[in-house]
Amino acid sequence: MTFEIKGNEFVRDGEPIKLISGAIHYFRNPHGYWEDVLRRLAAMGCNCVETYCAWNLHEPTAGEFNFDGDLNIAEFVRLAGEMGLMVIVRPGPYICAEWEFGGLPWWLQTEQDMEIRCMNDKYLKYFDRYLDELLARLRPLLCTNGGPIVMMQIENEYGYYGDDKQYLDHLYNGYLRRGIDVPLFTSDGTDEWNILNGSHEKCLCTLNFGSMTPDRFDAQQRIYPNSPKMCAEMWDGWFDHWGGECHATTDAKVYAEHLDGMLAIGNANIYMFIGGTNFGFMNGANHYEKYEPTVTSYDYDALLTECGDITDKYMLCRDVIKKYTGVEPPQIPQNRKKAAYGKVFMTESAGLLDNLDVLDSAPLSLNVPVPMEDCGQGYGYIAYSTVTRHRLDNRTLRINGLGDRAQIYVGNRLVYIMYINDEKQECCISAEAGERITVVVENMGRTNFGEKMMRKKGIAGRVTIGGNIHFNWTAHRLTMKDLSGVRFKQGAPDCKSAFWRGSFNADGECDTFLRTDCFTKGVAFINGFNLGRFWEVGPTKTLYIPKFLLKNGANELVVFDSDGAKSDAPYVEFTDAPDLG
Repeated sequence: MTFEIKGNEFVRDGEPIKLISGAIHYFRNPHGYWEDVLRRLAAMGCNCVETYCAWNLHEPTAGEFNFDGDLNIAEFVRLAGEMGLMVIVRPGPYICAEWEFGGLPWWLQTEQDMEIRCMNDKYLKYFDRYLDELLARLRPLLCTNGGPIVMMQIENEYGYYGDDKQYLDHLYNGYLRRGIDVPLFTSDGTDEWNILNGSHEKCLCTLNFGSMTPDRFDAQQRIYPNSPKMCAEMWDGWFDHWGGECHATTDAKVYAEHLDGMLAIGNANIYMFIGGTNFGFMNGANHYEKYEPTVTSYDYDALLTECGDITDKYMLCRDVIKKYTGVEPPQIPQNRKKAAYGKVFMTESAGLLDNLDVLDSAPLSLNVPVPMEDCGQGYGYIAYSTVTRHRLDNRTLRINGLGDRAQIYVGNRLVYIMYINDEKQECCISAEAGERITVVVENMGRTNFGEKMMRKKGIAGRVTIGGNIHFNWTAHRLTMKDLSGVRFKQGAPDCKSAFWRGSFNADGECDTFLRTDCFTKGVAFINGFNLGRFWEVGPTKTLYIPKFLLKNGANELVVFDSDGAKSDAPYVEFTDAPDLG
């Protein structure tokens, strides 16, 4: 297959072609469902699939790479090609995508003098190393080498972020140097300022937007006349933040009309075709006037639901696409099976403070609290503890540089919960001399967009008590990767922040959804796998569990609640339908 840009058209094998693509993030969807999702994309009439690449998953530790299982992007691309789909790859280095740190690895923040997304020597050294690894796997899959990849993006929405054209040159030339000889592109907002800062004269300039209006391409066509019109992200929905009033949705009929208008004048990548799930601690956040972390579900009100079900929006867009291709698409696969396994009582518990030693057997001794990153930790929670020197009578404890939410303990008593969005990060505490004070801080997701991306987690400033800087702390790093040593007992725990454990039977053949109505805020684990965060503030009230995470027979569920369960005998419920709010 040949693919090139000639004037204002895409040309495949010598014939003009309209790119009609759908976005699927391989890393947000289980490997076992890739073929199913791609078949649904083909059955809608699309001829292309687009995906980002998540650097922070592929290189979780500096210099250690992972391209296996759910991260085997080469296999994802090959599967798409076997179904006759072209592929667009967007490697980053930055992807936004409402993903933790916009796809950048957390450990970049451990480097002194690090500045992301510019001509910073340290940043370029690490990103170039990653590109070497990634593109070596993708190069054989380029259409110029007989594969399905027809285009690659060199950066993402850079026009919203910076203006370092030398940096864009470095990226562009780096792709060429590594043998990437398919068309390269950038994607930005529709404003002239975004395009001038984010585009590259030797790359196709594409745009991202949600609704179609006649003037969307005015600035792009002025700056780059006689080039294809392509919406690289035609948003069909939106993402949810914790505390939002309800699940974000868009009208199916209206979106289909926008798609019709876009295809009448150019090419489109539907963002998202399927959103998927922010499993584990990988949700991102927005941070403008206030901090707004993204929920675990990335349903996005996309054409497929989070669990892959067909929607009305899918069917309407399928009709629109057929209008432009004139081809009857393949039959639509049936929706996946779901099961409601019912209520499971959590009969065992373990207090967090009683298990700090097994969660981190090598705590750090600190003069003052330092950020999570400076402790060599990327995700989860971190507990800073100290012992009072004097009796405290209603003294003010103030945290400077909180990231992002903390439980304040005196002994085993939870006395205050503090959040970065509070007007003040301070509270009054009382304690006896020699009593232990513990501050448990949760990293709720790094910012994925804008100027606050480099804000660190844990505690990045000083903690004062009664106006004085308090010294001598111990830090336990609670990554939650291994809970096997947690000491459970029957009944309720000794402190609010606690683990709860229960078991249930499943057939391993159906997806299901977990309700956590008896709990307040935390994270849930199925058979050791981190399903992601829950929070009573919603809007999301369920966690999606694909069948691949379940065993045929007995399964273990562990729930960690940082704020305290609502009952001494809490239960969860497995249902066959999501509740997104």
